[in-house]
Amino acid sequence: MTNRPKVAIVDASTLASLGLKSILQMVMPIMTVDCYGSFAELEANQPDQYFHYFVAMNIVLENKAFFQERRKKTIVLTTQTEHEDTKTQRNGVSPLDGFHCLNANVPEGELVKALLMLEQHAHGQGQHLPAMPKVLQQKILSDREIEVMSLIVQGFINKEIADKLNISLSTVITHRKNIMDRLGMKSVSALTIYAVMHGYVDINKI
Repeated sequence: MTNRPKVAIVDASTLASLGLKSILQMVMPIMTVDCYGSFAELEANQPDQYFHYFVAMNIVLENKAFFQERRKKTIVLTTQTEHEDTKTQRNGVSPLDGFHCLNANVPEGELVKALLMLEQHAHGQGQHLPAMPKVLQQKILSDREIEVMSLIVQGFINKEIADKLNISLSTVITHRKNIMDRLGMKSVSALTIYAVMHGYVDINKI
């Protein structure tokens, strides 16, 4: 059996780490995600076993040499303000040049989209990753449910979906409930991840 690829989150904020871990595990169900509160903790746990590091900006800057060598697999967690502040350093050249940056200070939907775009850019067609478990590859939804799901994740409300598909509002609501129940999901963010990862909707349409 292929070992599950691993991702590390390095951030002193436990709450931020756990929130990001939850989203990452939705985006990439085959990943194992470990959280560390400091660089020292990461360093003590075989850091090169990880496919990617999601690291708070201050930790990257304090340990620049380590992450510079591994910048292709390092994603720097910033707020937009923090990232803008770094651009004024070193004669206008940001110390984060060459790193992927992820603004973590955005609504969940935006963060999910950013992570999906990052995942698709880095691992298009699942390159370098083991196959998804069979249960996640199966077609669980009917064709009509897939149509409804696609419109939900594109931001259409129930009435608009009913009009587009020429079905009643109550039918849309029933489909919506069945989709969530069948997939075991409770949020539109989780549904968005499922739809994009299975190729049911283009990420540029969400």
